[in-house]
Amino acid sequence: MDTLKVRDAKDVEEVVRAAIANEQPLEIIGHGSKRGIGHAMATNAVLDVSALNAVTSYEPNELIVTLQAGAPLADVLSLIDAKNQQFAFEPMDTAPLLGTPALGTIGGMIAAGLAGPRRIRAGGARDHLLGAHAVSGFGDSFKTGGKVVKNVTGYDLCKLLAGSWGTLSVMTEVTLKVMPKPEAERTLLLRGLDDAAANKAMTAALGSPYDVSGAAHLPKSAFRGKTDGLGDIAGQGEALTVLRLEGITASAAHRAGSLRELLAPFGTATLIEDAASSALWAAIRDVLPFAAGGALGAWPVWRIVCPPASGAALGTQLVRETGGDVIYDWGGGLIWAALPPNGDAHEPAVRQRANAVGGHATLIRAAEDVRRGVDVFHPQASGIAALSERVRASFDPKTILNRGRLRRDAAA
Repeated sequence: MDTLKVRDAKDVEEVVRAAIANEQPLEIIGHGSKRGIGHAMATNAVLDVSALNAVTSYEPNELIVTLQAGAPLADVLSLIDAKNQQFAFEPMDTAPLLGTPALGTIGGMIAAGLAGPRRIRAGGARDHLLGAHAVSGFGDSFKTGGKVVKNVTGYDLCKLLAGSWGTLSVMTEVTLKVMPKPEAERTLLLRGLDDAAANKAMTAALGSPYDVSGAAHLPKSAFRGKTDGLGDIAGQGEALTVLRLEGITASAAHRAGSLRELLAPFGTATLIEDAASSALWAAIRDVLPFAAGGALGAWPVWRIVCPPASGAALGTQLVRETGGDVIYDWGGGLIWAALPPNGDAHEPAVRQRANAVGGHATLIRAAEDVRRGVDVFHPQASGIAALSERVRASFDPKTILNRGRLRRDAAA
């Protein structure tokens, strides 16, 4: 396989133009940490942007950072953490789940668009992307957005790049909004709730005036032990419902007390603080109970997004039908499902359940032979699929970029 390492945006333009001329599609990678998500691509040429790894500018007082797309996510998080800042959408680190080295890049973070528990309050990656420089499938550089938070000139094209999995353009530089880290973090723990009761507790908490920034539920599980990143908090696979409050210390403590009273009908909530709380939410964000190195490491993992009110019923039915294990985030609106291995990763059951409630499901982890036989990304309704294709074709008419990654029938 030919690997073409680029040094700057001009190189990217030249590589893409050569690919168009030769009708040779390209696979776009930083360090390839998310290569295992999606369908195998119809190409034997790789465009490697890992050398585009500089921090172009960081203005902590303005709450913005501009980075080249190949900048390592871990390094960037360290940089902004040193100024007590963060990406509020809590980007997921897919390395534990996929069993890959932790080499994710900023470009991969945006292209995948996988936000963590704070998504319910802070929005997703797209909501924090202020601007981007990229090269389209025409081989032309373009700039979208800007370097200010209030920027409404023209179409907000950069939002399209978030979650596009590299099928619209090759990002070379992005500008992102950063936010101050909260002074304190408090998490309430409720033990022993079934999925339906946990769903009600999370709904009550999120509907309260106490500004909850995380609401997740780990059902009772025969598969989870103490080795799944949760330490002693979850005991031996007992059900655990967790609710996070953040802010200045006095406020977080006061709201935690008020929320504990509100949740009294569901049981007596215990409290963990700051570092212990942060470690718990990192484990939920990165789905450590289903990590590749853990007990369920060989099981396919689905990411199902649905209306929060439907989450408990959907997850319970899926577990009953397949014998799998689930974790709920976003108050029930995000379900991670690890299902016993079989030839189709239980796709019919997952799709049927997701479609019934107006949700969608993505197969995040599965062997390549399984991914070859199922739709990794949720099939779109015909009207939406036609619109998506028109958007894609307007960026990349010859399907040069990541051909076949999103759809099985597009790999030819």
